[in-house]
Amino acid sequence: MKKNMGAIDRAIRVVAAVILGLLYFLGVIQGTLGTVAVVVAVLFLVTSAASICPGYVPFGLSTRKGD
Repeated sequence: MKKNMGAIDRAIRVVAAVILGLLYFLGVIQGTLGTVAVVVAVLFLVTSAASICPGYVPFGLSTRKGD
């Protein structure tokens, strides 16, 4: 898969993942919502690390400069 995420997009996802993780581990969000938050946080971290967002592919989107 071709990389399709720029630096700002990746940074926003990492910050969002950290916030979601903190909210969960501090007990602010719990139960099903907490589980969903953790899953979303992990997905954000994985897609940020890989610089690939599968959700962008069907729409031909890219936030990378030069693409």
